[in-house]
Amino acid sequence: MDRRVGNRVIPSGEARTVVLSTAYTAAIEDVWDACTNPERLPRWFLPVSGDLRLGGTYQFEGNAGGTIESCDPPHSFGATWEFMGGMSWIEVRLEAEAPDRTRLTLEHIATEDDHWKRFGPGAVGIGWDLGLMGLALHLHSGNGLAEFDEEAWSASDEGKEFVRRSGEGWFQADVASGTDESVARERADKTIAFFSGEVPTEEG
Repeated sequence: MDRRVGNRVIPSGEARTVVLSTAYTAAIEDVWDACTNPERLPRWFLPVSGDLRLGGTYQFEGNAGGTIESCDPPHSFGATWEFMGGMSWIEVRLEAEAPDRTRLTLEHIATEDDHWKRFGPGAVGIGWDLGLMGLALHLHSGNGLAEFDEEAWSASDEGKEFVRRSGEGWFQADVASGTDESVARERADKTIAFFSGEVPTEEG
């Protein structure tokens, strides 16, 4: 997994970007279908409702919703990401590196608000790392998450180690983007602790 943190100008001003890039052993059409088909999305991410087309709206169960702002099958789509009163944006790009190999790049764009300043890029980055791990498992096996006990796995040593490694990766990306190392360390530790279940929810 390649992780980067950057800057981007959006109509409302300056924004920060969290970028993940990884390759899957699957044809681009299969990866596109897994990312856009409402029957497949629950197998690796979350149940989704709405009108999954350009200009349509969507809602992930218990998570974000928004409006689909761009769509170029099977290469890219973009949407607003609206959650708990906050607004950010996602862009997903697919590139066929070979007939059976596809690179997925996900960019999450958010303003540098108080939440970002406190928790840094890992606040969304760790969540996306977990989601893209689910996509990898789905594309490899074709199975869903019906038998996967996410809560038990998250509490296991394996789950906590995954979160720790992901958080350390986002710490390094944060520093590489120009953030003071001590600031990046403090907010990475907070985010890792939250995703590991080591602090109360209200601290997250």
